[in-house]
Amino acid sequence: MDKQIKPKNRKTKKMLIWVIPSFLLIAVVLMNATRKKQVNLKKDSISIREVIKGDFEDVVLFNSTVEPKTSVLVNVIQGGSVSEIFVESGQIIKKGTPLLKVYNPNAELNYLTQETAMIEQINNLRNLRVSIKNQQLSLDQQLLSIDNDFRNAKRQYLLDSTLYKKEVVARNDYQITAQEYKFQKERSGVIKKSVSEEKKSRDLQLSSIDSSLSNMEKSLQLLRKNKENFTVKAPVSGMLSSFNPILGESYNQGQPIGKMDVLDGYKLVANVDEYYISKLREGISGTVSLNAKNYKIKLSKVFPEIVNGQFKLELIFEQDSLSSAVKRGMSLKTKMFLSGKQKALLLPKGLFYQSTNGKWIFVLNSDNKAVKRNIKIGRENPFYYEVTEGLQEGDKIITSSYDDYKTVEEVNIN
Repeated sequence: MDKQIKPKNRKTKKMLIWVIPSFLLIAVVLMNATRKKQVNLKKDSISIREVIKGDFEDVVLFNSTVEPKTSVLVNVIQGGSVSEIFVESGQIIKKGTPLLKVYNPNAELNYLTQETAMIEQINNLRNLRVSIKNQQLSLDQQLLSIDNDFRNAKRQYLLDSTLYKKEVVARNDYQITAQEYKFQKERSGVIKKSVSEEKKSRDLQLSSIDSSLSNMEKSLQLLRKNKENFTVKAPVSGMLSSFNPILGESYNQGQPIGKMDVLDGYKLVANVDEYYISKLREGISGTVSLNAKNYKIKLSKVFPEIVNGQFKLELIFEQDSLSSAVKRGMSLKTKMFLSGKQKALLLPKGLFYQSTNGKWIFVLNSDNKAVKRNIKIGRENPFYYEVTEGLQEGDKIITSSYDDYKTVEEVNIN
């Protein structure tokens, strides 16, 4: 008799079919989740540098431009059209040398009208002064005549008084003489007082006229001097620059047409990134490179205005003799020292900083593998970062850009 075979449990079979792959999938996911993200790179595609210990200099590097220590703008004093040009840009010129002449018929006519009016006023004041002087002279003559009459009356009175006492002169004649003397005396006193007051008034009037004449003559001289402003002259001695006028070109009053560079030495001018505005201050020393040699300079002025992310500063040479070796417009490599030399752990600069902001870096732990490590960076100069934490002397690090693999934790170097 045949034995009946019982079929296996289909549910168990199905569970085994689904459970085993699930466990395998979970295991793979867990392995991938716990495994560090890696990337494979060729050695010649990255830059590897070594952390060193050495002297750290907190410096700023930039290019500066040579400019004259003193420059004076040449402005058009009287607006008009250029009629004559006497010199060219680049010439060494003495103070007062004519540079160009402008033509302005309306201004010339206005000057002529003003001059005529001033001369007429001056003549009128002078005529008035002469008239007052003549009146004063006439009064003085009258005063002399009155004084003479008084003296004659007095002398006759004294004579008649003596003769009257001796009974030589009649009483009536004596009384007439006495009355005349009294009249002349009172008349002389009244007229002298009147003349004295009138003289004071005329003196004040003459003083006022003299003052007006003096002012009018000064104004006339100034007006005539202003007529010379049609010719633009060099305000100082030096080299003329930025001077490019054209015949017939019109300039407004006060418009600059060039510069006079005073030959008293040169300075350096530079535009520096606003990052350094709190670090650079007047008096800081530095050097410039000229003909393969370094020369000392000093920061003399800082302009705090920020324009397009930069601020302006001026520097001077500590050796005046060096000024003769440079020329206007030269560009010099400039180094400014923010502090002295100090021993520090130095990390060479590289593009990694833009990817990590200096918070971490890839450090080689063998010849073919680099791992991510957190670090802290302090000061910086154009060549190095100062490392304060996370690295040691001799560590080799990747300094090239991390932009393509900044999310990984390990780098395999082939």
